[in-house]
Amino acid sequence: MKLKNKVALITGASRGIGKAIAIAFAKEGATVVVNYIKSEDKAKEVVKEIEKLGSKAIAIGCDVSNEEEVKNMIDKTIKTFGKIDILVNNAGIVYDIPLMEKTLEQIKRTFEINFNGIFLCSKYVSEHMKKSGSGVIINISSTNGTHTLNPESADYDASKAAVISLTKNLAEELAPHIRVNCIAPGWVNTDINKDLPKDYVKGETEKMLLKRFGKPEEIASVATFLASDEASFITRSIIIVDGGYL
Repeated sequence: MKLKNKVALITGASRGIGKAIAIAFAKEGATVVVNYIKSEDKAKEVVKEIEKLGSKAIAIGCDVSNEEEVKNMIDKTIKTFGKIDILVNNAGIVYDIPLMEKTLEQIKRTFEINFNGIFLCSKYVSEHMKKSGSGVIINISSTNGTHTLNPESADYDASKAAVISLTKNLAEELAPHIRVNCIAPGWVNTDINKDLPKDYVKGETEKMLLKRFGKPEEIASVATFLASDEASFITRSIIIVDGGYL
């Protein structure tokens, strides 16, 4: 097992890519902390799935943009499991509405979760990783951070580009004992994309060499690799997983 005896904290893990990463890590022997902000029932279901696999897990509610809540989540994890070996910053939001209809509060909220949340979790988790002399941080960005796809997602695009920049700076700041990398998924079949217009999905699919949306599990397999010792010489890297989007 690639992650045996490791403790992983995964934000936004009650569904979608975060859930897939939590399950994949558990299959590789990791103990998992399933973070959620609202979906407590779904988070508890993920915990049950993990326990059925023979791994340990707990669910912790926390708004990753709230500094005190982040501190409390990390303290609870340390008290329960004694350490944090892996942090996956997956929590994120998007407001898919016309750009000029967005409010400043919505734009602020996008950055609070998508960028500030990663900074806060990385800041306080890395304190514990430094004490142990090792650790892995994986940030989930998006190809929205490498491409400008649609004005409706301008704030989301900017926040995900900021995640890529933050990843590189964290990798330098926390080297040599803590590895920091980033995954930039393209279109993935998750709840956040389930209501996209069929014509739009068809058009976007045609832009991909593999002619389909990805599966959450396909992102999770990359995260598992980056979290494991197989990626021991990889840091400050941005891995695009988008089916060959042109």
